[in-house]
Amino acid sequence: QVQLVESGGGLVQAGGSLRLACAASGRTFVLHAMAWFRQAPGKEREFVAATINWNGAKTYYADSVKGRFTISRAGANDPLYLQMDSLKPEDTAVYYCAVRVYMSETYDLAETYNYWGQGTQVTVSS
Repeated sequence: QVQLVESGGGLVQAGGSLRLACAASGRTFVLHAMAWFRQAPGKEREFVAATINWNGAKTYYADSVKGRFTISRAGANDPLYLQMDSLKPEDTAVYYCAVRVYMSETYDLAETYNYWGQGTQVTVSS
């Protein structure tokens, strides 16, 4: 079992920055992938960013956040972060941390992740 707790959400003006954190506990030594997804009201959950640990810690981003968001994790016992810069009103959503405990080359499909956090609200005002 893996437990995930997100933090760092809040209200920010357009152009501002926020940093989300995801603390993992439990069987963290088997985390092959960690990712951030988001869900806006009335929309489906969408991929934001991922880091795949078993293939050299490669990172992947949705086109909508590329160049503005950065996913990072210093070490196996450190939180997963999502640094969000140049925020836009369309970034408003509940942001979820997700992890996967098996190896796969996919990174952007929500159904391939085993464990999820409770989510943290990010609101960007115009």
